[in-house]
Amino acid sequence: MKVEQLMEIVEGTLLTPQAPLNREVKGGCGADLMSDVLASIHPDAVLLTGLCNIQVVRTAQMADVRAIVFVRGKTPPPETIKLATEENIPLLSSPFGMFELCGRLYQAGLHSFEAPVLHDDE
Repeated sequence: MKVEQLMEIVEGTLLTPQAPLNREVKGGCGADLMSDVLASIHPDAVLLTGLCNIQVVRTAQMADVRAIVFVRGKTPPPETIKLATEENIPLLSSPFGMFELCGRLYQAGLHSFEAPVLHDDE
């Protein structure tokens, strides 16, 4: 699925107009803890989150995330948008909650890219 299609499904507002919308998104992850994202996500995913600080974009860079969707109509601060623009990471804001967005994307054929987080005792 292309980011452009993703934007339609989540009814998202594009916050980074120069970002490429033709990138392929192959799976998804919903999380607010960036340590969980780094521990469990696969490349080429969309990240759904309610966290709006600059660390979200930095985490997306490290994890090779294709797009970030902010849930519940949240809008990140200007420095977060600026970094995402510089890194060509599309940022979207959707009026829906994380639970509904995960369901919408799954129903549209996007699968979970979350890997189990194993503990040291497992």
